[in-house]
Amino acid sequence: MQGRYNVLFLCTGNSARSIMAEAIMNHKGRPNFTAYSAGSQATGKVRPEAIKLVQKAGLPTDNLRSKDWDEFAKPGAPHLDFVFTVCDNSAKEVCPVWPGQPMTAHWGVPDPAALAGTPQQIERAFLDAYMILEQPISLFLCLPLSSLDKLAIQKEIDRIGKSSEAKSA
Repeated sequence: MQGRYNVLFLCTGNSARSIMAEAIMNHKGRPNFTAYSAGSQATGKVRPEAIKLVQKAGLPTDNLRSKDWDEFAKPGAPHLDFVFTVCDNSAKEVCPVWPGQPMTAHWGVPDPAALAGTPQQIERAFLDAYMILEQPISLFLCLPLSSLDKLAIQKEIDRIGKSSEAKSA
């Protein structure tokens, strides 16, 4: 593999985790990666806490919006090289499954949008999710994709996912 890569981050509502992952990847992965996000049951609204955190990190928020994954299955949609689900299986959350040919992996992250608590607890949950997402994205970006075959890449992204889930538990 070599060249420019398109990455889709999927979760259920596309209101927080996948949005933050899209922003992180678009910042850290440029110019070789373009990230998108979507949800299997998109809420249509990005959580303000996610936008605030992305802005606080100095990342652009202009193009961040909650969208249904159907947008990426239509003619003219970007070709996807990687699809990462970021749902939290340990919370019995149903993760979407992406059909087709891109390489896929699951990077489980607890849903900060599901937390009910004080404003400080909610802010902390969003920060924790952001930090959990930043680590596997950074590790993924270190992979020598141009010198690995597809099977080796798949093994590495699976390993990264297992490592990030262990840290979020």
